[in-house]
Amino acid sequence: MQPWLNSPFNISLLITQTCNLECKHCYADCSPAKKQHELTTDQWIDTIEYLAKNEFVSLYFEGGEPFARPDFLRILAHATPKMMTLVRSNGTLIDKSVASELKRIGVGRVLIDLLGATDETHDYFAGVEGSFAKACNAISSLHEAQIEVDTLTILNRRNAGEVQEILKVAHDFGASRAGILRLYPLGRAKMRWDELALSLNDQMSVLAAIDPPEQLTVMQSWHPNDRNCCWQSAAIDPFGRSIGCAYLREYVNYGNILDVPFLETWNDPLYRELRSGNVEKSCSGCEAREGTRGGCRSAAYAFHGSWQAPDPFCSVLNDGVDLRALPARLLS
Repeated sequence: MQPWLNSPFNISLLITQTCNLECKHCYADCSPAKKQHELTTDQWIDTIEYLAKNEFVSLYFEGGEPFARPDFLRILAHATPKMMTLVRSNGTLIDKSVASELKRIGVGRVLIDLLGATDETHDYFAGVEGSFAKACNAISSLHEAQIEVDTLTILNRRNAGEVQEILKVAHDFGASRAGILRLYPLGRAKMRWDELALSLNDQMSVLAAIDPPEQLTVMQSWHPNDRNCCWQSAAIDPFGRSIGCAYLREYVNYGNILDVPFLETWNDPLYRELRSGNVEKSCSGCEAREGTRGGCRSAAYAFHGSWQAPDPFCSVLNDGVDLRALPARLLS
């Protein structure tokens, strides 16, 4: 049976849509320019107070690039005494001084995007020369500050041949875990889908060939680890919209926390439906391992246009869907 919560215990705060990089696959179509109507410092702090009062356990900060906000460390410092905190960053704004401050503040874990195993590949995706070196330096600086570090790599056609070396880079600079992530048809990624997307068979071949360095844990969400995260997922975008999950940002809006308390958005009918696990088909292997049904709802909706459809990134549920070809409705 799909787990059921009266309220979530984890939440992602997409704290800004500003970023100092120009990633070719950016899901949020970020830019260096500050966006209007993002939540203010006080509004984010009030939100953190609300979440703590309602017994949320974990906050996951992402962007954009969180450190592109001048007030981010202040906001983070308000959260760390109250909840477990994780931060996803491109790493370019984290040096030894920032790493030391993060240690002092008490951040739980930092996740750094590693887009390739070389500066040529990584900087191609990032759109800014020198980004690879700065990301590697961030991993090293965080490790030296005794902060747990993960790397995150979005698997695609241009970096598929480097995955093993990416894991070595992650390990050598001090990461304890490395996540291999799917490519989602969102933002700028869907505009470059023909260039970046791999077939499911090619994706599974890359994963099967992984031989991680000792003491590096590799995380991935393909079969048999494909889960429906909606039962516990919650997210607020930079403008206050409750969107369930960062990967649902283009598909749902459960209400704005500036207008209604967050937990009222948790009871939105569609939100409840996605949490229910009522799907057309479920993989027994993934269900047994992850305890949820149907796999990722964002991927299912993107490729099938139905919230009850199976996740085509699961090899058991794919049923011939070519992940290299996007439905025309996503591009219109």
